[in-house]
Amino acid sequence: MTALPRFSRHELLFSLKSFAAAMLALYLASRAGLPRPFWALMTAYIVAHPLAGNVRSKALYRFLGTLLGCAATVVLVPSLSASPELLALALALWTGVCLYFSLLDRSARSYVFMLAGYSAAIIGFPLVDAPAAMFDTAVARVQEIGLGILCASVVHGIVLPTGLGPSVLGVMDRALGDARQWLADLLGGGSGDAGNKRMAADRQRLAMDITQLRLLSTHVPFDTSNLRWTAGAIRAMQDRIAALTPTLSAVEDRLDALKAVSGEVPGDIASALARHTAWLKPEAPGEALDEARTAFRALADAPVASLWVRALRVDLAARLDELVLGWRACMALRGDIDVGLAGGAAPLRRTAALGQRVLHRDKGLALRSALTAVLATCACCALWIATALPAGSAAAMSAAVFCCFFATLDDPVPAMHKLVVALLWSLPVSALCVLVVIPLAHDFGMLALCIAPFFLLVGCYMARPASSLAALGMFFGVAGTLALHDTANADLVSFVSSNLALFVGALVAVRVTALVRSVGGDWSARRIRRATWRDLADLASRSQGAHAREAYAGRMLDRISLLAPRTAPGNDEEGQANARQALRDLRMGADIVALQLQRRHLPAGLASRLLDDLPGVFRARAADAPPPHESLLLPRIDRLLLEALQGDGGRPAVAALVGLRRNLFPTAPTALQP
Repeated sequence: MTALPRFSRHELLFSLKSFAAAMLALYLASRAGLPRPFWALMTAYIVAHPLAGNVRSKALYRFLGTLLGCAATVVLVPSLSASPELLALALALWTGVCLYFSLLDRSARSYVFMLAGYSAAIIGFPLVDAPAAMFDTAVARVQEIGLGILCASVVHGIVLPTGLGPSVLGVMDRALGDARQWLADLLGGGSGDAGNKRMAADRQRLAMDITQLRLLSTHVPFDTSNLRWTAGAIRAMQDRIAALTPTLSAVEDRLDALKAVSGEVPGDIASALARHTAWLKPEAPGEALDEARTAFRALADAPVASLWVRALRVDLAARLDELVLGWRACMALRGDIDVGLAGGAAPLRRTAALGQRVLHRDKGLALRSALTAVLATCACCALWIATALPAGSAAAMSAAVFCCFFATLDDPVPAMHKLVVALLWSLPVSALCVLVVIPLAHDFGMLALCIAPFFLLVGCYMARPASSLAALGMFFGVAGTLALHDTANADLVSFVSSNLALFVGALVAVRVTALVRSVGGDWSARRIRRATWRDLADLASRSQGAHAREAYAGRMLDRISLLAPRTAPGNDEEGQANARQALRDLRMGADIVALQLQRRHLPAGLASRLLDDLPGVFRARAADAPPPHESLLLPRIDRLLLEALQGDGGRPAVAALVGLRRNLFPTAPTALQP
């Protein structure tokens, strides 16, 4: 016997609130006499989210996107109504352009551009044959969608709202815990395959935590709790945690280098790392931090016979000191956030963002996705014109929405197939609602009672990540059919023709995506690496401020989290090699920025020649070409390193040069060779 589904309290609450908001929107739209009130119902569900802050941000961005899409429709339809072919092409191009900009903005704001694209398609394509109704249709659609947005925002924001606080603070504390665990594993002297695997897992978790925190915190200003007043401190915390990662990775690399020279970590270093661990505790006093800094700085002054070992010790001391300071800043900001949550004011001097928070952008892949949307939509329009397909506008709309909805995936085809299957399963329910329930429902209460079982059940499954896509397909199949039909005059012929057109559009979108857009994980990983090398070339080609390090670190950590699921999931050795290379690239950006800042302490001619050659090496790597002057880099780095060790170049300059040498030439001889 099949067991009945069991839903959690949160899933049931989300479904009930979503249904209540949808019914309120449907009732108000019907009372206002709007032509397609089910648009309001569908919008209330689309905007719904278990977290109230996400609902508010989605509501604002969806409304702005709808307004922009309607404005485009109002401009395009009257101008090109005399030529339906040109109008269809213009709407397809508009959808592609909006999708392109949506994919470049990997934040909640991207919703504005995506909605602007397919809102114009949804409103505009049915008007190709009836342009006279353009203005009334556009205004009605904005009113219906606006009602759905308003009702969803009110219900989810007032009725037992779920704040972002536990989610954001949970991810933040998990990131700090992963950084602490990485450092504890590192300082604990973990070695061998088991230790390496533990630290590799620590690194990957931390990178994913930071990216998740950045994406989740974009909704913080819309939250219903005091968390929204801590948005500045949370942004600063993201940057501080991101800045810890290259330093942690550099400490790990320098300890490995010292082991390679003498077979083990020197005794005084191991002893200092073992003694001074109290500063890692969240409640560590300032004295513990100061003692750790003093002990770590002293590591650079121990007498050694090898210049390379001395350089490694100077570098390690500088990195450990930087790590303690960074950890202190993180703990201070975490305290500021707690003060803000309690209703106090966090110190403004610590809540300023450290740098630009620009995540990874792939303009080529975004352009490819936009081209796919344009081609699929144009193909449906051509089929519509050539065959006089009844309800052909629905095919063009379906193709545009499908291409936009899955554009963020490397290979969208499997997910698109899954959604098409869910749409097929929704057909019997759609037919029942349109052809039986609506005609027999004599008042609003009877209608709500009849459709409640389906929408309440689907709402529970939408709240589950594992079943959300299938549930969304079922929902879109039923709610979309209700929204697109004139339910007062629907019949079997119109139902069949419109649904046939929707499936034709979906299948065209799937086939065009498979031919033009689908790429493999290895292909995406190579593009991410090339983007990293281009960034390194830009960092080396001109002077950078201190903020450039945090900006680059944030972008590189985002790339590491993007690379993790794409690089050789079935091959641990290749995956670890890719992870090590990504970490070297992350450290290299920090070292290049440090070298730019310290170049005044180095011989001007040597430093200039080194920095002049670096951009060409990275650009050649990005182009898969032989790097020019790469054989000259190692002796130039070693010459500068000797000058810095023997002169007054200072520890930061030595640390930057050691980092460049280790990252560019990890297998170089241990003796300096100027």
